[in-house]
Amino acid sequence: MGTTKLKPGVVTGADYLALVKACKDGQYALPAVNVVGTNSINAVMEAAAKNKADVIIQLSNGGAEFYAGKGCADSFKAKVLGAVSAARHVHLMAEHYGVCVVLHTDHANKKLIPWVEAMIEHGEAFYKETGKPLFSSHMVDLSEEDLDFNLSECARLLKRMAKIDMSIEIELGVTGGEEDGVGSDDVDNDKLYTQPEDVLRAYDTLLPLGHFSIAASFGNVHGVYKPGNVKLRPEILKNSQELVQKTHSTAANPLDLVFHGGSGSEKDKITESLGYGIFKMNIDTDTQFAFSEYVGKFVEANAKAFKYQIDPDDGTPYKKLYDPRKWLREGELGIIARLDEAFADLRSAGKSLACGECDSKVKYA
Repeated sequence: MGTTKLKPGVVTGADYLALVKACKDGQYALPAVNVVGTNSINAVMEAAAKNKADVIIQLSNGGAEFYAGKGCADSFKAKVLGAVSAARHVHLMAEHYGVCVVLHTDHANKKLIPWVEAMIEHGEAFYKETGKPLFSSHMVDLSEEDLDFNLSECARLLKRMAKIDMSIEIELGVTGGEEDGVGSDDVDNDKLYTQPEDVLRAYDTLLPLGHFSIAASFGNVHGVYKPGNVKLRPEILKNSQELVQKTHSTAANPLDLVFHGGSGSEKDKITESLGYGIFKMNIDTDTQFAFSEYVGKFVEANAKAFKYQIDPDDGTPYKKLYDPRKWLREGELGIIARLDEAFADLRSAGKSLACGECDSKVKYA
């Protein structure tokens, strides 16, 4: 049987499921990169094309608000319209980069459920217009609530999302740290590790309704910490898979699992998790730093250009250096370099499912 091939661009519905299956069957995963504007979006797609890999582009509520512009006075509307605008940009450009892109929104806790519902409403309108949803999936993170509410609310939203070929990502157990107002550093250690019995209950609840993925916590923490401060236990993923497999007599690794807090994680733990059904690893902190690091180096190397339009000593004009296109491009190159590493770590380089006749014509610096 030949390798699945998909049309380049945003993948949703059955194509998204085919991509997830290919990742799990091949024991590789896709980096899920948080973006805040066209610079970061374009850099992610360029990195994917360069590595002949597929990729996941996602927005947090804060990233979506920033995308809309900080001058937008209505914060809620900015969160919604920023996400919609970013998604439409990806829909327009992704196929031209010649790779498959999954569009996703990140952590939405209880207070952000109205944000998710507003985006679903836009997705329903887009589905009527195009026959596909605006986003591939949304994440609903109710891990700080009791399990009953978490699962019942995710089930309610999935029923609506499934009607337009969307998936939902849920969280069981808490990812430590904080990301755009969601989460906290004050988390009991035992909550950082998901119980397999809770995963089985989620499977039983959601499987009849539509497609779902689970961010099962195994010690994950947002951000980067000193070595030894974060203790990842991927065997929790293995135990969860085995419990569902045994209970329902499924094939191996029946769950579609997500690795949160990928920045700064130990390479061997990343590799181990790939054997337990992980198809997606979130990476944000490292790409933020990579963007800033490259911009910072450029500014340091050309310090006068960021103080004077014309050199006060010899009259040299500096327009070509302080032009935002110059130093923003440096930031993009930083993201691309960090994603080169991520695609290698996750073993997804060279494995794009995008059809060959649509290969990218993008040039690389």
